[in-house]
This record gives sequence, C-alpha cells and structure tokens, in this order.
Amino acid sequence: MNQRQLEVFHAIMLHRTASRAAEVLFMSQPAVSKTIQQLERSIGFALFDRVKGRMVPTSEGQLFHEEVARSFAGITQLRQTAARIRDFGSGKLRIAGLSALSTSIVPLALKDFQQRHPNVAITYLTRLSSEVRDLVAAGQFDLGLAADEVDTTGVDAVPFCRYKAVIAVPPGHPLAKVSRVAPKDLHGVSFIALSPEDTTRQEADAILRAKKVEPRIVLETPFSSNVCAMVLAGLGCGMVNPATAGPFVASGLLLKPFDANVHFRALMLFPTNRPQSRIVQDCVQAFHKVLQTRDIFRPDPASV
Repeated sequence: MNQRQLEVFHAIMLHRTASRAAEVLFMSQPAVSKTIQQLERSIGFALFDRVKGRMVPTSEGQLFHEEVARSFAGITQLRQTAARIRDFGSGKLRIAGLSALSTSIVPLALKDFQQRHPNVAITYLTRLSSEVRDLVAAGQFDLGLAADEVDTTGVDAVPFCRYKAVIAVPPGHPLAKVSRVAPKDLHGVSFIALSPEDTTRQEADAILRAKKVEPRIVLETPFSSNVCAMVLAGLGCGMVNPATAGPFVASGLLLKPFDANVHFRALMLFPTNRPQSRIVQDCVQAFHKVLQTRDIFRPDPASV
C-alpha cells in the first residue's frame, strides 16, 4: 500500500466513477483499475464490486475509506498550515504592551488587523514596560509596546508615538473651569502622580521644581489608566496620556491642555535577529493606521 494507491482509491470514492477519477488524476482508466487491484491485493480484501462495468464500494471499502478520508483531511490541513506559514508566519501573534495604550490604540489596531486576518490567533498581555521588554527579548512575544524609559538592550526598538501630556480633572473641581492648566495652577492641589521612574513624570517634576510648584501627591501609580480612574473617583487631578483617557471621558472625566513641554512616548520592540513575518508587518501597519486616522489619538505635530 502506497500514497498513490490511496489517492486513486480516494478519488474514485469522491467522484463515484473510475473514469472521472482518471480525469482528475491525469491517468488512463486502465491504470486506475490496475492501481486499485494492486491496493486490494496489498490489504487483503476487495474495495469494490464490479457491477455492469461500474465499481461499487463494498462494505469493507466504505469502512476503509472513512479512515483514508480522515488522513487526506489531515494532509489538506497540513498543506493549508504550510501555506499560511509561508505567506504570513506562524498563524499566531503575541503582543505585550504598556497599559497606557491598551484601552485605545491597541483595541482599534487589533480590530483592524483581525478583520484582515480572522484565522490568526492573537495573544495580548498588558505589562509594565520593563516586563514587555523582557518578554520580547526572550523571544516569547513578537511585538512589544513600551514607554521610552525602558532598557532596549537585547531588542530592536523603533519610535512609535508621542503624545503631549494633559491634565485630568474630576467634574466639579476648581480647575474644571479653566481652559488650560498652567504649572502654577497645580500648586497645593491634590495630585495622582505617575511612578517616579516614569520619564514623563520626571519631565513634569523638573518643570514644576523650576517654577517652585509643589502639588500635594496623594497617590502614585505606574499606569495612566489608574490615574484616570482615581481622578474620576475624586481623589484629585493627574497628568495622563490622552490616548489612555478616551473611555474615561465618556464617564465624565475632563481633560485640560497642560502648558508645559511634557510628553508621553512609546516604542515598538521586536526580537533581535528575527525577520518580521507578514503577520507582524501587517499588525504594525494596523497600529500606524490607527495613529493616522483617529483624531482623538493623533499625536502632537512634533510626533516622532
């Protein structure tokens, strides 16, 4: 029993006649009949009864074909998988990203990507930027989105986006009445701050110190989304990435332009020494498409 004999048998069962199977397989009908005879001798039972010139499957032939059909389905699946890997990569996409982008840019980009690649399995993890970097450096993830303060040793890093910081204000707060927030407006104000190692906070702290402005820090967190939630709950004001704040604005959060040269910056991280698959390239394209087409998330004019 060999692969060619099984192909001929499978073709006859699918097309119901030896003549049609011969056409599909580009064989002569006598060659088809001879191949089936060889297969029957090798397996030890008849696959067809010859009735008035037609090949009618025996009950044993029907049972045997159930197994043959399953094996051919597996081969078809393997061919499809091979084609998908050839064209797009593994068929899986693993992304790790910082929290600031997980409520806005990431969902929109992945929606666009998934519409074009519905059969690609996507894994997305929200992690601290340092953890994102470690996952990508270890080759466990295909793409990372991290803040620019992250150590880029062991990864390929390219600038992704840059947003001017805004001040998040709860409804009813005194600053809700101003059109723009100046650094001096934050003096003595209850303030939810980002973590001290955050480069955006460091930029803001340097500006506030130079102007002798001291907000009253009531809470620190590494995530802009947490700042938004705490501000909305009334704990104070906070400096946030506008790309994070969209869902919270719908719940009443107020965003005020901040009169200071302070920015949030993100990098795209890739494993080193690994060519990007078509899947990864298309995902990167989806991320950039969101930046270009969504006004609420569009970076400031100095965007990298």
